[in-house]
Amino acid sequence: MIKRICCLLKTLWLRLGTFLGKALLWLSGLGLLGWALATAWFAWQHRGPVSAQELIPNGEAAMTQEIIQTAVRIVDQHRESTRYLRDAHAKAHGCVQAEVQVLPELESDLRQGVFSEPGKTWQATMRLSNGNAYPQFDSIHDARGMAIKLLEVPGKQLLSDQPQRGEQDFVMFSHPNFFVSDVAEYRQNVAAQADGKTMMAFFPGWDPRAWQVRHLFIALATLSPAPPSPTRTTYFSVSPYKFGEANAKFRVMPDPGSCPDYTLPAQNQKLPNFLRSALNQQLSTDRVPACFVLQIQRQDANKYMPIEDTSIEWRESDAPFQTVARITVPAQDFDTPALNLQCDNLSFNPWFGLEAHRPIGGINRLRKAVYEAVSDYRHARNAGL
Repeated sequence: MIKRICCLLKTLWLRLGTFLGKALLWLSGLGLLGWALATAWFAWQHRGPVSAQELIPNGEAAMTQEIIQTAVRIVDQHRESTRYLRDAHAKAHGCVQAEVQVLPELESDLRQGVFSEPGKTWQATMRLSNGNAYPQFDSIHDARGMAIKLLEVPGKQLLSDQPQRGEQDFVMFSHPNFFVSDVAEYRQNVAAQADGKTMMAFFPGWDPRAWQVRHLFIALATLSPAPPSPTRTTYFSVSPYKFGEANAKFRVMPDPGSCPDYTLPAQNQKLPNFLRSALNQQLSTDRVPACFVLQIQRQDANKYMPIEDTSIEWRESDAPFQTVARITVPAQDFDTPALNLQCDNLSFNPWFGLEAHRPIGGINRLRKAVYEAVSDYRHARNAGL
């Protein structure tokens, strides 16, 4: 009897294993089929040609005002006892002086705006930062930011109420595309984050059609491990700009071959500010400059390179990046109380600049209003502390 029971159990176990194996194969097949269908659907939905002109949706101005109110609420939430912080990229690794030299041999069709004079060298200020709205340990996965401000730029400024500003700003972060498509999605995303409901930013309701799974994966990819140093990361404009008559995105890449050979000593990544320490080690202690190239990627409207959707990466296979300038960050002392306070008070805005590099697309239109409102709010509150 016991032997018969054991045989029966063995048979049942084998049949169960066979069933589970077949079920796993079926599920794997269905998963691959689903992936193939989703890939095909995405490719069908996201194919060229696209518009080379801005397309402003109805209600964008009202949504922008809601986002400003939410951004101010975030600034209030994250304020410290002695200062109000930015609503994003609150923690700086440092503001450093840089030189941006237009390529001497730049092709004629790339001579636009601040790049119109081959060989011209602009003095600039560069801010390197973490992406989060609250200062946190550098070892925490995060986006990293780079903002460049060219100084003493002649010509009419985009902002008519600041004609004497004389600047050209480039604002970038360490991922080629953004985790929201447009102003409507940004409003939903930032509101959820301000309410402490981060996952609701991508899953706003029970209806799967409203879920933004692809954008969630972009956000997770954006929150990357810390680089060895802020000088070892590639930064992207994400959103498009005018480049003369064309539309383009910007990228800044490390260019170690243009600087003296340098090996950064290993940093203690358990320290909260080790990225600042790495920057200080190279520029201030070892007195070794850092080098980058500044590149542009022009839109080909016959490819799927949309202006109004910042979640779509413009593929290099569709349009290669072209170098227009070289950036040198010379050896310097930047980590002092006075310079750090000056760094904290600096404002960077892609709308500080020339018509030749006008920001375009919904996220850039949003930036114009939000950056100005949050900057004014933050500086007014800090002046009263």
